[in-house]
Amino acid sequence: MRPGTDLAVIGLGYAGLPLAEAACRSGVRTRGFDIDGTVVATLAAGRSPVAGVSDADVAAMLDSGFTASADPAQLGAADTVVICVPTGLTSDRAPDLGPLRAACATLGDRLQPGTLVVLESTSFPGTTEEVVLPILERRSGLRAGEDFYLAFAPERIDPGNTRFGLVDTPKVIGGHTPLCAKYCATFYGRFVDAVVVARGTREAELAKLLENAYRFVNIALVNEFARYCAATGIDVWDVVHCAGTKPFGFASFTPGPGAGGHCIPVDPVYLTTRAAQDGFTFTLVEAAARINEDLPAHVVDRAGTLLGDLRGASVLLLGVTYKADVPDVRESPAQPVAAQLLARGADVAYHDPHTAGFDVDGVPLRRETDLRGAAAAADLTILLQDHRAYDPVQLANASRLLLDTRGRVSGSRVRYL
Repeated sequence: MRPGTDLAVIGLGYAGLPLAEAACRSGVRTRGFDIDGTVVATLAAGRSPVAGVSDADVAAMLDSGFTASADPAQLGAADTVVICVPTGLTSDRAPDLGPLRAACATLGDRLQPGTLVVLESTSFPGTTEEVVLPILERRSGLRAGEDFYLAFAPERIDPGNTRFGLVDTPKVIGGHTPLCAKYCATFYGRFVDAVVVARGTREAELAKLLENAYRFVNIALVNEFARYCAATGIDVWDVVHCAGTKPFGFASFTPGPGAGGHCIPVDPVYLTTRAAQDGFTFTLVEAAARINEDLPAHVVDRAGTLLGDLRGASVLLLGVTYKADVPDVRESPAQPVAAQLLARGADVAYHDPHTAGFDVDGVPLRRETDLRGAAAAADLTILLQDHRAYDPVQLANASRLLLDTRGRVSGSRVRYL
């Protein structure tokens, strides 16, 4: 074992920092690397830059010897390096592997023999061996499976989930070779309860895409049910409740204004893009994408129907994060909802206890802090995200007219999708 650290984590965001925290808690000597100096400074000051890891957790990490740095020199001293950089979309909605390629180049220049390299960033099947491996081998002069070990182990973090975390969620791993898989399983076995070994890296990569494609398709399905129910006078929320009582063969999904976040609307793009390159079409996933992409427009159309004319109307959006009680607006359906309301002439403001700033096409949206007063003044209030802070009775009483996209509020002035 080389002197230095057991683990170096590249990327200290929503996936990398929880990984580093769990490793520190189990006694794994851990360091973090991030190109964002603000993230590094925040951690050095004992504060957490992400939800799911508290300031107290960061303090405990620092006490255990954890350090965060923007200096990549530390990567060469680690026995295991885990890559947790973003794999998002470009401006034209195509897979963006730019951050991953850059991280691999940075690591490859410092890679030492005997190191285990693990990719956790979600991507299409083939990424580990067709993108990561060539960069590491070219920059280091080492051979994967012989001089260093390579594996894929998809992150399965569910922000805001208080039931399952990193430690008690089974860890899927796939190795470039059987020996790579063995070393990877041994590493994660130090701080997760269960490790599931896939046949290879492609199987592990595709398993993560299947998980999120499953959710993506079912979100589209339940929202089609909601639109049918609205057209026929059927209570979709009661339909979902009744179906959800079946103890087998059914998993409940609820209607809403769209699919958001860093995974659910993004991962199907990685899946269908790679499938197209392989000459295959995921017809069901692509149909679900069309439905989900149309949901924000449906919300705006519904608002227009309720008000008659959106020009000059004051509209208050409640909850602009992509998920309840999570301070993250990435791919939030509130973005296209707000943009389309503005395009149709509405005066739009927002309220959200979890985010102090919200931009629409680069322009900050006015934030309201007095919920009761703002709802009473708005021509229409739209509940987009059902944060725990939003009391249904208060919303029903305060709002002049409320469009509830989550099925939480009832009253004479409440309307639904």
